[in-house]
Amino acid sequence: MKTIDKIPTSKIERASKLVATGAKVGVNYLKYYGDKLTKTEQEAKSRLNQNNAEDIYDSLKQLKGSALKVAQMLSMEKSILPQAYVEKFSLAQFSVPPLSPALVTKTFKTYFKKSPHEIYDKFNPNSVNAASIGQVHLAEKDGKKLAVKIQYPGVAESIQSDLAMVKPIAIKMFNIKGKDSDKYFKEVEGKLIEETNYILELQQSKEVAKACQNIPNLQFPQYYEALSSERIITMDYMEGEHLSEFISGNSNQELANTLGQALWDFYMFQIHKLKKVHADPHPGNFLVSKTGELIALDFGCMKTIPEDFYNPYFELADPNILNNSVSFKAKMLELEILRPEDSKEETEFFTAMFHDILQLFTQPLQTETFDFSDANFFGKIANLGESYAKNTDLRKMNGNRGSQHFIYINRTFFGLYSLMFDLKAKNVKISNFETLKHP
Repeated sequence: MKTIDKIPTSKIERASKLVATGAKVGVNYLKYYGDKLTKTEQEAKSRLNQNNAEDIYDSLKQLKGSALKVAQMLSMEKSILPQAYVEKFSLAQFSVPPLSPALVTKTFKTYFKKSPHEIYDKFNPNSVNAASIGQVHLAEKDGKKLAVKIQYPGVAESIQSDLAMVKPIAIKMFNIKGKDSDKYFKEVEGKLIEETNYILELQQSKEVAKACQNIPNLQFPQYYEALSSERIITMDYMEGEHLSEFISGNSNQELANTLGQALWDFYMFQIHKLKKVHADPHPGNFLVSKTGELIALDFGCMKTIPEDFYNPYFELADPNILNNSVSFKAKMLELEILRPEDSKEETEFFTAMFHDILQLFTQPLQTETFDFSDANFFGKIANLGESYAKNTDLRKMNGNRGSQHFIYINRTFFGLYSLMFDLKAKNVKISNFETLKHP
């Protein structure tokens, strides 16, 4: 894969890149109008989505950083984006052009005042994995095989300007209005800033690995503080296959069930016992070892769950509350989905909408075991999302609903459900985490 010698870091450079991409998108629409004369609407629209997804992704992968991270987040929202975007943006998880060896060496000299070859016994200047915020290199020291993650230059400094450029697109896509919508963007900005703080990530990685060490069939790498800095992390190199690659070739149902149980226990234990969760559940953050164990990586994005959000959020999974109109409305107000100043029309619309969503989405949490291979269940989720995406009444109303904590908690559950479905895990014990000991 072609390497990158320079990443646009200034606000003007990055904005110019997006303006140029916008011009390409404009040309694609001209082609689309031409295609409509000779092709069916579906064929023309499909080609438009394909061309736009390719041009937008090609731009974002050169910018890297938070712009590419947002694309990665959107790739998990399969019910929101056309398939062409989902497929292209999902490449941001672990397949983007890496930094050139010269730029890698320059980064090391900035943070360690030494080249990588002066720090490690062996160091491969060509990356083995490149994603949205950083890339990974193989190294050796004292006989140990290591993975060295290097953050792309300028990523941390460009977060605010990148989000300012993405904000108008997000406002239109998610129908966000109102003066207090900034709390959602502040939540995303805060998490992205944390993800560029590799000292914090190293600390969080060690804490999670220690807290979750008793979960069966789950592994974590060891991290090395002396070989890490605010932009470089050194950890054990973990042998394994990316979860998505494993899924595409797996025919062992028993192994899928074992990995699914480990993945589910990992998330439920964090959410319910630690009240802090790895809020980035995409396939690029998990490997499957040769011995059939799940390996969890990358703890830059951790979301703390406040008690005043945790309690009403999970109480809504209780059928006694979900199906009691008074209790249900009280929880909706606590979670800021309903507001005291809402009109009667807004109250009725959003009460019915969220009742439909929660009645379906909380089904796995209401059973002893659940079959995550059930295509019917996931089809209903997709259909419900599509129906509300097309709902003209919803477009007229303020989509600015709910606590800011929904962003990463919902993202965690949508990502987790998606991974569990892709694994086709069956007979998953929902409350198994309660039997696990906290070290």
